Amino acid sequence: MDRFLNKTTLALCISVLFLCSANLYAEDLTADEIINTLTKTMNPEQSQGKMKMTIVTSTGEDRDFVYETSSKNHGEKTLLKYIEPTRLKGQAILLKNNANDIWTYFPRTKRIRKLATHARKQKLEGSDFSYEDMGASNTFIEEYNAVRLNDEKKEHHLCYKIKLTPKSKSSADYSKIIAWVDKKSFVPVVIDYFHKKYIELLEKELICRDIRVIDGIFTPMKFVMYNKLDNTQTSMEILNITYNIKLSDDLFTEMGMQQ
Repeated sequence: MDRFLNKTTLALCISVLFLCSANLYAEDLTADEIINTLTKTMNPEQSQGKMKMTIVTSTGEDRDFVYETSSKNHGEKTLLKYIEPTRLKGQAILLKNNANDIWTYFPRTKRIRKLATHARKQKLEGSDFSYEDMGASNTFIEEYNAVRLNDEKKEHHLCYKIKLTPKSKSSADYSKIIAWVDKKSFVPVVIDYFHKKYIELLEKELICRDIRVIDGIFTPMKFVMYNKLDNTQTSMEILNITYNIKLSDDLFTEMGMQQ
C-alpha cells in the first residue's frame, strides 16, 4: 500500500510540476511571441463562409451588407462576393498579396477595375473597416515594435496587454496601438488605435466577441469597430464559416470573381 501511495504521490507531483511549468512558460511569453501567435490565430490557412456587415452612421441609421468570403494562404488571398443588398448582388472584391493588390467586379457592366495601391487604406462601403482590414496582414509584426505591459482583465477575459509603437521608417497609420489578447485563445478581445499626429487621441477601438472553437480554431464570431472621431461603428458578424476546405487558386482570379 505504501509503495502504491508513493507512486501515486510521485505521479501527482509530476503532473503538478508539469502544469506549473506550462503556466510559467505561458506567463513568460514575450510581446513578440504573443503578437506572432495572435497573427497566426487570426489568419488561418484557408476559410470560407458568410458574413454580415452592419454600419451604424452618426445619425443612427443602419446599413446592412451580406457577402460570401473565401480566404487562402493565411489570408494572402481573399475574395468577397456580395449577396445583399440587391443592388450589390454579384459584386466582388478580390484582395491579393495581403490587400496590396485590389480588384473590384461590377456585374451590371461586366467590368473589372484594379484599384490604386493607396486604396487599401480606404473605407469599405463607407464602413469603419478598410480594404486592408479585410485581408490578412503582418502589419503588427512588420510595422510596429511590441512591448508587453502588465496583464489585465478585459471584456471578462484574462489578457496579455501589448503596446505597439511604429518602427523607424515605418508607414504605420497610428502613433500607438494597445491590444488586449485573451490568454486562452490568443484572440485580441480589444484593440485601441491612437491618432498618428495627436498621439493621445483614441481614434478607433475594435472589440471581438463571442469566441468559439470552429474546426479546432478559436474564432471571434463578431467584430465591432468603433470610430471615436466620427461617432460611427461597424460590426462584422460571422454567419457561418469552415476551415476544413481546400480552395482552388482559380477562385482568386478575375474569372473567379465573375462566377
